[in-house]
Amino acid sequence: MISFVVGTQWGDEGKGKIVDLLSQKADFVVRFHGGNNAGHTVIVNGKKYPFHLIPSGILNKNSVGVIANGVIIDPAVLIEEINLLKKDGINLKNKLYISDHCHLILPYHKALDEAYENARGKNKLGTTKRGIGPAYADKVSYNGLRIYELVRWKTFEEKFAFQAKIKNKILKTFDVKPINIKKSLEELRNYRKTIIGYVTDTFNLFATAIKDKKSIVFEGAHGVMLDNDWSPYPFSTGSNVITGAINTGSGVNASLIEDVWGVVKAYTSRVGGGPLPTELKNGIGDYIRKKGNEFGTTTGRPRRIGWLDLEAVKFACKVTGVNKLAITKADILSGVDKINLCIGYLLKGKPISYTSCGYDELSKLKPIYKTFKGWSEELNTLSNFKQLPTACKEYFAFIEKFLGIPIKIISNGPAREAVLKS
Repeated sequence: MISFVVGTQWGDEGKGKIVDLLSQKADFVVRFHGGNNAGHTVIVNGKKYPFHLIPSGILNKNSVGVIANGVIIDPAVLIEEINLLKKDGINLKNKLYISDHCHLILPYHKALDEAYENARGKNKLGTTKRGIGPAYADKVSYNGLRIYELVRWKTFEEKFAFQAKIKNKILKTFDVKPINIKKSLEELRNYRKTIIGYVTDTFNLFATAIKDKKSIVFEGAHGVMLDNDWSPYPFSTGSNVITGAINTGSGVNASLIEDVWGVVKAYTSRVGGGPLPTELKNGIGDYIRKKGNEFGTTTGRPRRIGWLDLEAVKFACKVTGVNKLAITKADILSGVDKINLCIGYLLKGKPISYTSCGYDELSKLKPIYKTFKGWSEELNTLSNFKQLPTACKEYFAFIEKFLGIPIKIISNGPAREAVLKS
């Protein structure tokens, strides 16, 4: 069985918890795109684990974590996560594998990210300043460095110094402090000592796993509304989020995927700039943000809050082939008197679809809402769908019918065990 967990909104849908849940019976759990600008939080036995690179399903006893070729890696962040798991007594030998095809986020990428954002002034994109965009830019312009080079240290030293000298000239232009090449190489050499112990041929690892009919869970980062091609670009991430990216990001044929789990937060949130059609800039938005602890796992920034946008989610489900839904943060809406669902868009009084919109249209359109009665009952003590309040059942029944996809999981709290199954 090969499964894919994808966020259907602007990220922060709670994918980490769903991955952790599905990985309880998985042999492999895989990150295949993005970098440490994505954050997945898992809570096990009361302890919070914030993952940014290592697959969140690795906490399950029998699951092997794989960072496949499509991921871009900040060595410092990777080492930090490895040390966190080791500190908790988790033996990562034969438990974590990393592709040598992974490109690296290097000190000059992070400096460039900050320089570009500063230069944009009031037109900032709201990047996480983790060096994601500059690292991807280097990858496609043949200037990237990979773990492949990191393993071959002399080659890495030469290429790093060459790239750093070029980047430092750019940084000086933007009045940003140049990086110290010698110091950076010393740090990277220390990281290398740990990283090379996990490097393997992940393509053959997957080929063998598929041949042996092993269970694999692919862990999507971000959300479809941030996909580099299908978002309101340039308010996007640097990678492709959708199902086809599994093929390029891991070497596994996407046609082999049986279950595509679409994770839908019961409302909408996002971090950073760009249009958010259903945004709530009022007391209700503040209530949801505070109750839902809506602050970025990676950045700590307060997230923007909005009503659930089913027009956008419907597109996300279609483009990724979602056939099962997992609803998260259902418990956060308890106490909201009336709940709106966006079921379409109007621009200048005429209907318009998500696919016909760029960032300009999305910032100007008017959402079409269907209003539902809220519920006051708290959901975190419930154990199955049948116990849900009537108003809550009606809300989710409409979502299921509108999208034409069954809801199989409802999360009713942050802990691993806080889930309702159909």
